Amino acid sequence: MFLWFAAYILIPVYTILFVQGNDWLTTNFSVIGNIIGKEEEFALWGLMVGIYFFCTLQLIVARMPVRPPCTWLIPLSLLLLTCAIITPYLPQKMPLGSWLHVMFSFTSALCLLACLGAIIGTLYHEDHKKYRLYPVGLAGIGLFSLFLLCLAGIISSALEIFFTIASTFMVYRLYRKLV
Repeated sequence: MFLWFAAYILIPVYTILFVQGNDWLTTNFSVIGNIIGKEEEFALWGLMVGIYFFCTLQLIVARMPVRPPCTWLIPLSLLLLTCAIITPYLPQKMPLGSWLHVMFSFTSALCLLACLGAIIGTLYHEDHKKYRLYPVGLAGIGLFSLFLLCLAGIISSALEIFFTIASTFMVYRLYRKLV
């Protein structure tokens, strides 16, 4: 019940409320999260999302008949997200720190996608019929994220909102399929 609440209510609502009042195509979570008074909200968002993915993916892997080779990406993704949250994004004052922040954030998302891809691939290999929509869904998340990147020309709030919510839904549905 708590995972359902986190996946369908808590994370989507908090993610959208976090960017409230900002243009979704011209700004991003890093910029918003470094506005005075928003640092704690950004840290809370990162903790919620990071812990949700870490715990849920661990539960998924524990229930899989064959363990995928990528499980080390789960804690790595959480570590990178944590590094991104604690590394300020202030390009004018701290260019190196800002570059590291971007690399941590981007690499964390890539680790999550790669891990999800390996988990879905392993499950699909075991049962094509039961998991047939998951590779399509993951490809859809990737392609629509790429579209949003091209549309805005930056990693925008729109991309971050979509990626966060779509990935959260997919991970929860995958968990429910295994229970």
